[in-house]
Amino acid sequence: MIEVEQKMSHTMIANPDDVLDLIDGADGEVSKVSRELQPMRKIMRDKTLSLEERLEAYGDIIDSQVGDTSLIRARNIEREVGLRQIFLKFEGGNPSGTQKDRIAFEQAMDALRRGYDAITVATCGNYGVALSLAASLAGLKCMIYIPESYHNGRVKEMVELGADIRKVHGDYEKAVVISGELADKEDIYDANPGGANTPLQLKSYGQIAYEIYDELRDAPMAVAAPVSNGTTLAGIYKGFLSLYRRGKTSRMPHIVAGSTFRKNPIVHAFLNQLPTCTDLEYEKMRETKINEPLINWHSIDGNYVLEGMRQTDGWAGNASDKKMTSFAKLIREREGLNVVPASTAGLIALIERHKKDPLPNDRYVVLLTGRKSWT
Repeated sequence: MIEVEQKMSHTMIANPDDVLDLIDGADGEVSKVSRELQPMRKIMRDKTLSLEERLEAYGDIIDSQVGDTSLIRARNIEREVGLRQIFLKFEGGNPSGTQKDRIAFEQAMDALRRGYDAITVATCGNYGVALSLAASLAGLKCMIYIPESYHNGRVKEMVELGADIRKVHGDYEKAVVISGELADKEDIYDANPGGANTPLQLKSYGQIAYEIYDELRDAPMAVAAPVSNGTTLAGIYKGFLSLYRRGKTSRMPHIVAGSTFRKNPIVHAFLNQLPTCTDLEYEKMRETKINEPLINWHSIDGNYVLEGMRQTDGWAGNASDKKMTSFAKLIREREGLNVVPASTAGLIALIERHKKDPLPNDRYVVLLTGRKSWT
């Protein structure tokens, strides 16, 4: 059994007016959302109300706060790289600043519906903040397992949102095992990737595809996104597949995956024409502040992404820390979005392909996360 050290725990947000120092660059309006939704939070915590009333209130929270993010045409980036109609799907508009809110809130609602009073997950950052917020608003206890070597400002947010943070002597994959064991043993809702809730997670991320369709009224030529475990891009692929099968779109978009250089099983498997994702050598993994959101020796939902890329004639590419930092700077200067450098990996994979084999003038969508737009 891997030893676990229980760490800090709060029950309320310490000072919602504090500006949090987020090392990884992701940002949302967690404190503002928490303040605005206090009336709804009271409803969620009122056990004298029926489950139906509480679920309705939580559904209202999801509808008003999560998803429906901006799709912005990047005309200045288009001129810079020589490719027309690049659209940026900016997930930084979600409450915690990333697309992780989509699955966090849906799983918290699922936990409520199924009678759980606690939820757990292993994380290295953004997912933990999203789940901590979702659980806090739902009145659920939240246990977050984090590798002991992980150091990031987002842990502070998890604590302020009331999460019980537990450090694991091991890597992320071991933290997932520990969190899952706790869920089985103590009848706690398991929000980890790769488990029984995978269909719910993929469906939640599939909403990104529906939102893109609503804006463009058809599928774009390609959708590019950064990958780690692969769940987000797999969900987008499943979403477009559903739209195409129902005759809503005239085509399937090429699925494009980008990740850190030689440190992701999905990209490695695709570039080396392997039938499935295979684990990389953990000892060779070298994390930096830039590549940490992407680095992975074992991609839990990687085979779903491989299927999507191969079925749509998509592609994959690696990105160095230097290039991701450079593209984040370019997006900030040209489009006014302060994005997490790691989230540019999908854009880099798209542009690098265009440099080698010019893509036709069409419509291309790139998923990005980070801080809200400058004002």
